[in-house]
Amino acid sequence: MTPTQRFVQARDFLQQHRLDYDTAWRDYQRPELDAFNWAIDYFDHHAKDNHTPALWVVEEDGSERKISYADMAARSNQVAEYLRNCGVRRGERVLLMLPNRVELWEIMLAGIKLGAVLVPTTMLLSGADLADRLERGQVRHVVVQASEAHKFDELPGTHAASFTRIAVGGSVAGWHDYDDSHAVASVYVPEGVTHATDPLLLYFTSGTTAKPKLVLHTHQSYPVGHLSTMYWIGLQPGDVHWNISSPGWAKHAWSCFFAPWNAGATVFVYNYERFAARAVLDTIVRCGVTSLCAPPTVWRMLIKEDLRAWTPQLRELVGAGEPLNPEVIEQVERAWGIRIRDGFGQSETTCQIGNSPGQPIKPGSMGRPLPGYRIALLDIDDAPAQEGEISVELASRPIGLMSGYEGNEERTREAMRAGYYHSGDTATVDADGYYFYVGRNDDVFKSSDYRISPFELESVLIEHESVLEAAIVPTPDPLRLSVPKAFITLRAGVAPSREMAAELFAFTRSRLAPYLRIRRIEFRELPKTISGKIRRVELRREEAGRAAVAAAGGAASSAQTEYREEDFAT
Repeated sequence: MTPTQRFVQARDFLQQHRLDYDTAWRDYQRPELDAFNWAIDYFDHHAKDNHTPALWVVEEDGSERKISYADMAARSNQVAEYLRNCGVRRGERVLLMLPNRVELWEIMLAGIKLGAVLVPTTMLLSGADLADRLERGQVRHVVVQASEAHKFDELPGTHAASFTRIAVGGSVAGWHDYDDSHAVASVYVPEGVTHATDPLLLYFTSGTTAKPKLVLHTHQSYPVGHLSTMYWIGLQPGDVHWNISSPGWAKHAWSCFFAPWNAGATVFVYNYERFAARAVLDTIVRCGVTSLCAPPTVWRMLIKEDLRAWTPQLRELVGAGEPLNPEVIEQVERAWGIRIRDGFGQSETTCQIGNSPGQPIKPGSMGRPLPGYRIALLDIDDAPAQEGEISVELASRPIGLMSGYEGNEERTREAMRAGYYHSGDTATVDADGYYFYVGRNDDVFKSSDYRISPFELESVLIEHESVLEAAIVPTPDPLRLSVPKAFITLRAGVAPSREMAAELFAFTRSRLAPYLRIRRIEFRELPKTISGKIRRVELRREEAGRAAVAAAGGAASSAQTEYREEDFAT
């Protein structure tokens, strides 16, 4: 059996058992691969004489482009030859900094065919961030949106002049013009064999607690590993799948590239300057989107509209990035009769745990281990526990697990200790094998000897109509060691006030057990990573700093907009 046949056999098994979780999880066998290049051995095979859309990009002005599988395969051959002519060689690192435009998919496929190591990068980065990626990522070539080329003109450090520059979407002096790729022959012959374990993708994590880590994936860990993500979403041939995600982050590769194309589905993209819920909903209906993946922020904005006014063709709804709050899930289900299904994974892995299609869903649960993953919860001594760190068994190492942290063997060993990959996230598991997310290990804290999950409290807060976002961190307390403090961003038009604080204290008291009660509230904008995740670590440091000043006899250190529960009559 060829590598292509083994891959397709594994894919077909999961699609045949899309609604039979027990069989899929029990009997799935990862394809054993030696030489394997997903773009050549699978994508080109699937694309042969296949004129169904692989990619459908719709612009805000109504213009659109549809590219068939056959055309995408031919065009990526042409781009691979062009990149080779520009000097890109197997194993060399190529930084990609592009928005959701057709060229991004062309270059991703071409880079895989070449055997280059792709370094997807968000367009939001500053010069210092780019210099860090170029240096630590050992980047030799950059492919950049022409409008962003200026960021590379005066980079700090000595690395600035040592890479090939290719501009997309316009001519830039001193840069190769990507448009020249259209004049290159569309016949591409690979140089040598691609091994499944060769490096393919290098991701810089979003850095919620520390400097971004470098996560290295191979020609099998993401292309083949995302069969688990395909299974979680429930993708089928002919689906039109929209994953609302920005390029440069691993989630974009998850559901805007590998998972839908593994399934033979169409990747759908709607480009907008500013998010407008009505326009998004109109587009979903008009274009016949059948499956949608969106982060919690998007779902929270969508439910502000009367969803019953739209009748979409959606079959599958999933949420990713951070856990979804029950109120959001319930509102969507009431309007459309479809339940948003949560899943869990990381840049380091594909989707590990999820609520798969057709299975019973428990409120608040992110589901059960997905095919190819064996999960355990481990306590601080790496012993099995009902509440503990989400850990992946390495005895049956999943194909979707990273090679390791590039340039940091010590961190890799720590993450892979005791026969498990340690995720850094805490969960609980019930008797039926359903997992419930608690939080990042660093975010969970104790108050009066009770363990507090920020997510549980934040979920209650954002049910209030005036709350846009919330983050819970511990603040020192002489009696209880620490107590939960809420940092809150209010919705537009709602002003911070003592009255609003009193209302929120009362609101949460009626919905939380006494030991979970929020004792402090501060109104402010929340610090975030460049990918939009809340940096609770920054808030914790602020609180610790205030406490240290107070302990040293300094002036009152509470923020002007902080309110304390004890100051209000109950």
